[in-house]
Amino acid sequence: MSLFGDGLDKALQKAFTRPAPKTAGAQMRYLVRKLGGTKAAADLLGMSQRQVERYVAGRARKPRPVLAARLESEVKKRWQPQIRARARQKAASTDGIVIDTRARMGYTAPIGSTDQDRVRHLTIALPPVYAARLFEAQDGGAGDAQLQQITAEALKEVYFQDGGRRAGSLEEVRFTDVEHLEFEL
Repeated sequence: MSLFGDGLDKALQKAFTRPAPKTAGAQMRYLVRKLGGTKAAADLLGMSQRQVERYVAGRARKPRPVLAARLESEVKKRWQPQIRARARQKAASTDGIVIDTRARMGYTAPIGSTDQDRVRHLTIALPPVYAARLFEAQDGGAGDAQLQQITAEALKEVYFQDGGRRAGSLEEVRFTDVEHLEFEL
């Protein structure tokens, strides 16, 4: 499970104007239509083409929990791509993104300052440049470590340095042991 990637996806899903299909049959029909056939849907979900056809026809209705979660996830990844793109563009150009997190944070600073890590709960509005960096990294296939690093840099600038008004000698922010993470557009 990708904590940061899933958090960004959930933030984008809140921008949807219509709910995604709920039943297994409707979800399967949507995937088949989007992917261009039952074979592609079967390959994506790791099941037989015949079983996909059963869901499309309505003869199979209740998928196992693992398949149900995978099916819902794949549908939501593809649901309303234009709405998703507009929300990303708006966050990356004008609005920015809000992060709500509870994690262990500390920093590296010159000798004489208190740089002790501690658990903090922060809700911070990040500027559009960081939203753009997060979405670009996610599109580029970045893992959680890289997304976490971008988020740490954003917190360094916005929270710890307050946009350059304090802690100018701060070198690095450590952002670890994430207990809670939520993004909001």
